[in-house]
Amino acid sequence: MKNTVLRYSVMRLMIFFGCLILFWLLGLRSQDQQPLLLVLAAFTSLVVSYFFLRRDRDAMSNRLAAKMEQRAARRREVVGEDEGAEDAELGGPDTR
Repeated sequence: MKNTVLRYSVMRLMIFFGCLILFWLLGLRSQDQQPLLLVLAAFTSLVVSYFFLRRDRDAMSNRLAAKMEQRAARRREVVGEDEGAEDAELGGPDTR
């Protein structure tokens, strides 16, 4: 999973810096235009990465969801074991 997250993050950064360089080459170079340069690069990279990194984003989301489901299943098992032990200790429903 770390490879997927790392790959996605690096690709997002590369797209951002690519947009930044593109707008700089198009003429947004003066100090007064730097905020506009950053905003345009951020917005453009957001749109580009939304469409071109969809597969990576979906893969990362699926892996995170599966990992969360595994953790939830383990918690349910532990809680079930704890409740069974408490019932046995207190003389619960199974021990009449």
